[in-house]
Amino acid sequence: MRVAKAVVLTEEERTTLTKLSRGRSAQARVVLRAQIVLAAAAGQRSDHIAEELGCTRRTVSTWRNRFVVARVPGILQDAPRGGRTPTVRAVKEAEILRKTTQETPANATHWSTRAMAKAVGVSKATVQRVWRDSGLKPHLTKTFKVSNDPRFVEKLVDVVGLYLNPPEHALVLSCDEKSQIQALDRTQKSLPMYPGRLGTMTHDYKRNGTTTLFAAIEVVEGKVIAECMPQHRHQEWLKFLRKIDRETPADLDLHLVVDNYATHKHPNVQRWLKRHKRFHMHFTPTSSSWLNLIERWFRDITDRRIRRGAFKSVAQLEQAIGDYIAYHNANPQGFVWTAKADAILEKVRRARAALNKIPSA
Repeated sequence: MRVAKAVVLTEEERTTLTKLSRGRSAQARVVLRAQIVLAAAAGQRSDHIAEELGCTRRTVSTWRNRFVVARVPGILQDAPRGGRTPTVRAVKEAEILRKTTQETPANATHWSTRAMAKAVGVSKATVQRVWRDSGLKPHLTKTFKVSNDPRFVEKLVDVVGLYLNPPEHALVLSCDEKSQIQALDRTQKSLPMYPGRLGTMTHDYKRNGTTTLFAAIEVVEGKVIAECMPQHRHQEWLKFLRKIDRETPADLDLHLVVDNYATHKHPNVQRWLKRHKRFHMHFTPTSSSWLNLIERWFRDITDRRIRRGAFKSVAQLEQAIGDYIAYHNANPQGFVWTAKADAILEKVRRARAALNKIPSA
């Protein structure tokens, strides 16, 4: 008759195993192993432990022996399992990866699992496993644009400097206009959401007009100054600048971060700015909307209030926008910019280097 190995615990091991055996944060299989070891340390026989815990004697023997050899770390992880080497994948994986990253199918812009499986001569499941383990998703893309602005570095350092180190006795305002916001009404009522079913909206809609939202967010405090207007010409931009002038303390300079839209540089706007010396304009580089913090606020209002709304008129849309702004300003929160200019420039440098390696079409 074989005799089970004796299990002797240190106080530290006993404390750790007791915590694991209670199962509050550990996986079920780890809880069982801890209970086996504690019972073995108490001098119980393997067959009694198996009967008490509802497992086999072989399981008890495996984990008390594993603990004797590897202690607590030995019961926290499963031992490597044996198995047949996946010969088909081993032979075809390199070809799947090469074709996925360097080729496109003859009749499509990207590979599907079935098209790749047919081209390489493997099963669809094999292609799925290779893509999953390699982090490849041919059906998805990300949009990007590297700025070609000749003054990119100068403008980047200027804007990031404002965010990271705002000037004294001044406000930094990130400004832009969100144009062509549509007042869309659904052709039928939406069905409500309940457990087991998503809320629904009809795929078609009725257009009831558009509006343009001019907005400026004070970077430190997060308060928004905004107004909806029917168009977005330089006349409306001047009207919005006057609104900013009225609604900010007169003794503070105003540093406005804006993009390169033509209305922001119109001669009439330039003449107005010369007469209002406390306004200082800071232009982001071209193709760099991500550098203008107001775009993040535009994303929020679109996701939370506009995209899934139903509006029977432009007036109703503008009322909803105004209510959202009032709610935001009741408890404003500023945006914290953390990226340093040097780190951004290094990313841009790598992006340009990668683009230069790609041959022209």
